[in-house]
Amino acid sequence: MRKKLGNIFRIFKKKEHTEEDLEELRLSFKERYHSFKLLLSANNSALEVMGAIDQALQGNNPFGMSFIRASSTAASVSVYKLIKHLNEISNNKYTELFLRFEEIQDSIQKILSQKKTIKDEVMVVPLRSVDRDMYDLVGSKMANIGEIKNKISLKVPPGFVITSCAYNLFIEHNHLQDEIDRRLQSVEADNIEELYTVSSKIQNLIINSKIPQKLEEDIKTSWDELAKEAGKEITVAMRSSAFGEDTEDNSFAGQYRSELNVSFDHIFDAYKEIIASKYSLTAITYRLNKGFKDEDIFMSVGCMVMVDAVCGGVMYSRSPLDINDDSIFINSSWGLPKTVVDGNSDCDLFVVSRKNMEITYRDIKNKKNKFVCYPKEGVCRVDITGENANLQSVSDIDICQLSKLAIKMEDHYLSPQDIEWAINQIGEVFILQCRPLKQMENLKIDYPEDLSNKENLITSGGITICPGVGSGKVVLVKTGADILSFTEGSVLVTNQALPRWASLLNRAKAVITEQGSFAGHFANVAREFRVPSIFGLKGILEKLNNGDIVTVDANAKRIYRGKVEISYNNLGEKKNFMEGSPVYETLREVSRLIVPLNLLDPDSFEFKPLSCKTFHDITRFAHEKSVHEMFEFGKTHNFSEKSSKQLFYKVPMQWWVLNLDDGFKEEVIGKYVHLDNIVSVPMLTIWDGIIAIPWDGPPIDGKGLMSVMFQATTNTSLSVGTRSKYTERNYFMISKNYCSLTSRLGFHFLVVESMISDRTRENYIRFQFKGGAADYNRRVRRVQFVGEVLEKYGFKSEVIKDTIICSLDAQEKDFMLSRLKIIGYITIHTRQLDMIMNGEARINYYRDKLHSDINKILS
Repeated sequence: MRKKLGNIFRIFKKKEHTEEDLEELRLSFKERYHSFKLLLSANNSALEVMGAIDQALQGNNPFGMSFIRASSTAASVSVYKLIKHLNEISNNKYTELFLRFEEIQDSIQKILSQKKTIKDEVMVVPLRSVDRDMYDLVGSKMANIGEIKNKISLKVPPGFVITSCAYNLFIEHNHLQDEIDRRLQSVEADNIEELYTVSSKIQNLIINSKIPQKLEEDIKTSWDELAKEAGKEITVAMRSSAFGEDTEDNSFAGQYRSELNVSFDHIFDAYKEIIASKYSLTAITYRLNKGFKDEDIFMSVGCMVMVDAVCGGVMYSRSPLDINDDSIFINSSWGLPKTVVDGNSDCDLFVVSRKNMEITYRDIKNKKNKFVCYPKEGVCRVDITGENANLQSVSDIDICQLSKLAIKMEDHYLSPQDIEWAINQIGEVFILQCRPLKQMENLKIDYPEDLSNKENLITSGGITICPGVGSGKVVLVKTGADILSFTEGSVLVTNQALPRWASLLNRAKAVITEQGSFAGHFANVAREFRVPSIFGLKGILEKLNNGDIVTVDANAKRIYRGKVEISYNNLGEKKNFMEGSPVYETLREVSRLIVPLNLLDPDSFEFKPLSCKTFHDITRFAHEKSVHEMFEFGKTHNFSEKSSKQLFYKVPMQWWVLNLDDGFKEEVIGKYVHLDNIVSVPMLTIWDGIIAIPWDGPPIDGKGLMSVMFQATTNTSLSVGTRSKYTERNYFMISKNYCSLTSRLGFHFLVVESMISDRTRENYIRFQFKGGAADYNRRVRRVQFVGEVLEKYGFKSEVIKDTIICSLDAQEKDFMLSRLKIIGYITIHTRQLDMIMNGEARINYYRDKLHSDINKILS
């Protein structure tokens, strides 16, 4: 008691302070104010990172592990700074926060450090020893090939697999992973030009690396054994077989490289080319869109004796476009199956009934070229001359045999299959590849009546690759450079359906090509991404120009001029392909330690450092305590000129003002500060909004009032708790360009922070509002209502349960002040609106009233 009396006495005996004492106090306060501003900056940075993480989880834009690592690091840095500055303000009162920070950060690092491992150490495995249970070691593609050879007993070329263990050895031997990670982390996922550059550099890095001697020796031994098994000089087809490749939802079709007809002299160069293709632009963007971790994609390479094919192609054991169609679809061309899978030429199509093996449909194309093997090594594309161009490329007998093989493989895998096949010079049928077939439901279209006259029809025809309707601006893509100019929401129009265009599918509204079949790699990926597509539409490049607005109806195989409204069901909008993926799940797991806010009530006994479970909890605690410490500073140090003053506006108000630095025009001696003595630009603007239009009082709604009364008597979380000047008063903390308002009005709690000056980049407004005494659903609807209102005026809003957080950044001073005035108005006029949040008529009335009032304020 004696000490308290002494403090009070010293306050009233202010003149006893020496000039030196006062100067020391001023310097001390400026240091704390500096730390406080740094704390606010760190707080804003942390909240921005949390918002970006939340947006990534809810949005459709791809992101990689580099985004997760960068976001986690940014959040950690900001939160650490927040704790540091809070302890500077409070004389190390909250050092326990460092302990919680380290525990949370360690948990995040454990998640981020998880890596897929390969237990087996074998470098090369003969194909005769492989089955589908070995996908970790040999990749999904070669695991399936081994299964077909050794379990289904179908004819597969003999071969061996260079394993994922060999890939790891190659990467570690050349110290590549850290450099690859560094380069990938330096580029934004949606910057196609930067990705293109990084892709080229990483591929060159791999191609110029050395293969470890042990791996070279194992490959040489396996080659010699394979040649001995074949009984002749051999060449091989080398195929990528990465982890996750050739699955139902993630085919990776055409994303990685294959090398055909390779001799031993070039096997090591070809191996490096295939490893490098993991970082092709198409492969990088595919993994980003599908949410695969780069470090978890181990690249195995299958080597099979080359089949010198007379004809080859792709067959589907069922229709990829209609889940109810059990017909078998066989696509065929002369020469190697590369002609079909690359989509750069037309091919024959045969549809076979599985009931009686009858060919129910045949479409024989004019086949202008084919791929064939050079005698020694490599393949070339040659023109088909004479009558062969128009002849059926595979016999009816072989079509029947292929159909039976398709059914046999489907029966073994218990699902529809996508199968690559070839027939050699002596008529033997070989299976070269097999993956699950992704089927789509038949799409129903409702056509508007005004399409019947076809005035808008540009052309029709081709093949439906993926059903649906898409509208957008035409972009003609002819070369790799055109990829860089392809914009979001465009219609991709090109000559050949090449796999390289797959990197554009996540941004395309539709696809049209002049050539290609529905069995090619690009067709597979288009269906995966659910992009409406028409292939084989002759002459389309002559009919469309860059910038034309068109509507593509893939079901009817029609192209319309302009945007045509055509409704359809089943497929709907493209889904978030990342959801459920390894990268997505990693971010979601990390986000649980960063984003959720559990510390809501500062008056609760649980509002303490040890209760912080997330980085968001730490920011909430630190912000609350920093405000408290700044308010207490002046009184604790008998620094009356910096103590809070009660606002006098016509009469004394229940609002207190703490001048942090230069918020008052003149020094205030008494207990009151008059409004005309305040020069804080943000505070005066908020106050203008508060008093702009008189509040009519709470809206009256019988059910709402009963809800409030019920909640107030039953919900202990609404209790203000022990009496405290900080829970009963409304506080402004100000400087000339800064204001922090903490207000508790009844059961409503809000915080407004703003920094506004001529320095546009530093300007910001933060508004947080929660609470109310009505039931939970009404409170949620109220904050949703507030968010809708503020979004109309440029604010970004986020609703978390019954809390809304709104923000506006980096706008010019006059614009920011006009929006801050709206916040002042909202602060008063949304109180107790939760009482009427169950009737649309009342809600619409108050929405119109708020907009009308705001327009008056801004006029």
